[in-house]
Amino acid sequence: MRNGDGDGQPPLVQSVDRALAMLTVLADRGSAGVTDLGAELGVHKSTASRLLATLEAHGLVEQLGERGTYRLGFGLVRLAGASAAQLDLTRLGREVCERLAAELDETVNLAVLDGDSAVNISQVHGSASVGVLNWVGRRTPLHATSSGKVLLAFGPAAARRVLPAAPFEAYTPATITEAAVLDRVLAEVRTRGWAATEGELELGLNAVAAPVCTPDGGLVAALSVSAPSYRLPAARFAAVAERLCVVATETGRQLG
Repeated sequence: MRNGDGDGQPPLVQSVDRALAMLTVLADRGSAGVTDLGAELGVHKSTASRLLATLEAHGLVEQLGERGTYRLGFGLVRLAGASAAQLDLTRLGREVCERLAAELDETVNLAVLDGDSAVNISQVHGSASVGVLNWVGRRTPLHATSSGKVLLAFGPAAARRVLPAAPFEAYTPATITEAAVLDRVLAEVRTRGWAATEGELELGLNAVAAPVCTPDGGLVAALSVSAPSYRLPAARFAAVAERLCVVATETGRQLG
């Protein structure tokens, strides 16, 4: 039986701890009553009942036919499915990045939207890449990166609204800082199906990105290739983008 004093934890943390412990007990037992759960956690029956009511409201537990007996709810299946989807994206994304990096000999990244930033979840360097910064886990600005432009152009409308008020931060003289200019660029991105940057985050660094979407059109991530401008000049953007779009479409189909 757990000690009900919460080891001096703040009330909110203590409640979360107890709720998670309750889910663990139900996972082990299959089902249990309010009294048994309270005894297992070392709390009064009324406390156990309040915790169960909260968990039930979120679909994490459900009552069986007889009152007072609970089991895990289907809300956990939904959470597990979302987690599995993220794991699939990370695993598949790594494989895709490795394949493209070997094919193009440049750095390939996979990024997802996180609030007002793009976060890289996978990165693989090509054989031509030297001294490239590891961007995995780093937040990058949406308005100054090819991945960010893709996430803004093909993501939910709310993504555009989370950007800070213009003028946007300038990282180089080439960074887009005006809202009207960014809106025009995003419209072009949606029309042609890919985005690019020319020294907008770092001088001398260019990049091209394409959207990874599920078969129903939902945006999942942005797949990008970056390289020094002398190896990836604007004249190569369309050719690289064509290959990126093919691979991104295949990836989205696999995830879907």
